[in-house]
Amino acid sequence: MSMVERVITVPAEHEKNVFGQFDQYIKKIERVLNVTVISRDGSTKILGSESCADRAVRILSNLMELSARGNVITEQNVDYAISLSFEEKESALVEIDQDCICHTINGKPIKPKTMGQKQYVDAIRKNMIVFGIGPAGTGKTYLAMAMAITAFKNDEVSRIIMTRPAIEAGEKLGFLPGDLQSKVDPYLRPLYDALYQIMGPESFQKNMEKGLIEVAPLAYMRGRTLDNAFIILDEAQNTTPAQMKMFLTRIGFGSKVIVTGDLTQKDLPVSAQSGLEVAVKVLKKVEDISFCYLTSQDVVRHPLVQKIVKAYDDYEAKLNARQRAEYSGKAEGTRRRNHPQN
Repeated sequence: MSMVERVITVPAEHEKNVFGQFDQYIKKIERVLNVTVISRDGSTKILGSESCADRAVRILSNLMELSARGNVITEQNVDYAISLSFEEKESALVEIDQDCICHTINGKPIKPKTMGQKQYVDAIRKNMIVFGIGPAGTGKTYLAMAMAITAFKNDEVSRIIMTRPAIEAGEKLGFLPGDLQSKVDPYLRPLYDALYQIMGPESFQKNMEKGLIEVAPLAYMRGRTLDNAFIILDEAQNTTPAQMKMFLTRIGFGSKVIVTGDLTQKDLPVSAQSGLEVAVKVLKKVEDISFCYLTSQDVVRHPLVQKIVKAYDDYEAKLNARQRAEYSGKAEGTRRRNHPQN
């Protein structure tokens, strides 16, 4: 295989951001693409096969564009840029970055970071009800929260309602001290955390006291009609079919609903069916309801989280395949016993 040399100019002000601390991002690109990167006096040479060298140039060009737009390059950006390069979709990285939903209280922009997240955000803009389904760390709840706060600030809705089922994840919290609100707060803490980060504690508290922002267990939704509101149901995999039906039939005029859940992390009793699973089957053909499926490629937490999600997905796929094979073998054995050959 013939080796080629490609040269790209990385401005000094972006070099540290694009190359990473101790050149860790460059080393990852070298390792994955099997190229050699040499940087000297602002000129960066890339040595390798033609396809790999060209791919590395496109990755660095897109990372430079992200840096020029004021982004701090993260390992997730680099990993995603590399994965997109194998699909020849590197330019999508910059296109995704152009979609700024809002800013946190500290001025940090909130944007989708993967193609799956961008499709999720676009679906929220277009549809009345959106189901965001995917593993932990894919930004399902956080992006929905950002979209809700943006709609609230733009007067598109008059209030924000966030709810989740109060299902214990293996730990019993019933004997915690305090009143009912103190007992259910641990279940709702992730929602509070996102609100504090985006709105700030003072703004959140003020709107909470006015009743414009409500964070409550799913059981509190029964019997209500929710008009002109942005409603988020989090951890929907822990709802029962009856609870999901009850929630979806609360929706009034001028409202938008986001339902998020991870079907691989159910805390329901083993024999119980998830309301989210039933909703996927029942509502998949209903107009103005969108289902967005995020995957391990959309994980934007620490890169190790993506590896953990992928490892569990592979393990569960093998386990399901083995169980199907065992079931088929037992079924075949039963058939032969009931219909012995002459």
